[in-house]
Amino acid sequence: MPAVQENVTKEIVTERLKTINGPDFTGNIVDLGMVSEIFIADAKVFFSITVPAARAQEMEPLRAAAERVVKAIPGVAGAVVALTAERKGGGMEAPVPVRPAPRPAPPATPAAAPRPAPHAPASHSQGKRGVPGIEAIIAVASGKGGVGKSTTAVNIALGLAANGLRVGVLDADIYGPSMPRLLNIHGRPQTVDGKVLKPMENYGLKVMSMGFLVDEETPMIWRGPMVMSALTQMLREVEWGPLDVLVVDMPPGTGDAQLTMAQQVPLAGAVIVSTPQDLALIDARKGLNMFRKVDVPVLGIVENMSYFLAPDTGKRYDIFGHGGARREAERLGVTFLGEVPLEMGIRESSDAGTPVVVSKPDGAEAKIYRDIASKVWGRVNEERGAAEAAVPSIVFE
Repeated sequence: MPAVQENVTKEIVTERLKTINGPDFTGNIVDLGMVSEIFIADAKVFFSITVPAARAQEMEPLRAAAERVVKAIPGVAGAVVALTAERKGGGMEAPVPVRPAPRPAPPATPAAAPRPAPHAPASHSQGKRGVPGIEAIIAVASGKGGVGKSTTAVNIALGLAANGLRVGVLDADIYGPSMPRLLNIHGRPQTVDGKVLKPMENYGLKVMSMGFLVDEETPMIWRGPMVMSALTQMLREVEWGPLDVLVVDMPPGTGDAQLTMAQQVPLAGAVIVSTPQDLALIDARKGLNMFRKVDVPVLGIVENMSYFLAPDTGKRYDIFGHGGARREAERLGVTFLGEVPLEMGIRESSDAGTPVVVSKPDGAEAKIYRDIASKVWGRVNEERGAAEAAVPSIVFE
């Protein structure tokens, strides 16, 4: 039995990568300067390979070879290798992600046309590969940070679970994962046969987050393609099991990660979180328009930090204004899902890892989140019905 390498180092990985020839066998990929900074966390190796933009699609075998030699290093638990292409113009443009070349489709069986799966995804999901065992995937997004998106996402997920659904949560914020703290989950996920990760669990939710794989204080200094590779692994290489719905806590903003997730994942719809003030609504509008442009249904808008009730007098204060998200929803023709107050208990329970839907299930705030979750699931079923109605039926006479 070969000896196990206790500590995988950048130097070891670099030496192995020197065995991979570059394009046209002009040298190895390390000496040609094609390999990015190598990042190692919990025996998993992450890096990207820069290739000529004009030849990007033909470089998938090179990427796969690099991944194989790194995975073969004793002590390496896994590898995330992405291709990055750079174009030369009047200077070097920003790196752009390159998707692996598509595998050839299996030959079609002429005997019968394929039948749609139950709850067939709408046209917005055409060409997107589903995730086995997951009936619907919902994105919770915001145009900017600081609006309470992650707290809203986790309480909606718990509300869906309280309403009887099997629910998972994917923390898609690679740079600032929140779910380990919000759900009070510690430790590292186990693997199934050393290949597929088992999700962590608490409060009846199945959860996956980069926060389980990297220490909380470890800075994530990754380029776009590496982020997308990590997201793809957390989505598709996790044993989610049978779920009615997976709630994806999206990163804030409308950058490459958000756009690629919206384009590549068969989303049943998106929930937009905003606060009432005009500035937040401008950014929320950007997020909403991004989903519309990639043909993902917007399930509705949540107005977070909508108002404040003084604990001593019960007097209501509209600190950030009030009703802005409702008016914006009406103007844009989307569903207004509800108002969540600026409540100290929501913040305290979130920081303690005991969200209000589980820590105070009979409280007013928990009821608000459960009602929002019911509206969200109702909108998902509406979109399913609309999609099924839009599919033409073939009648043989």
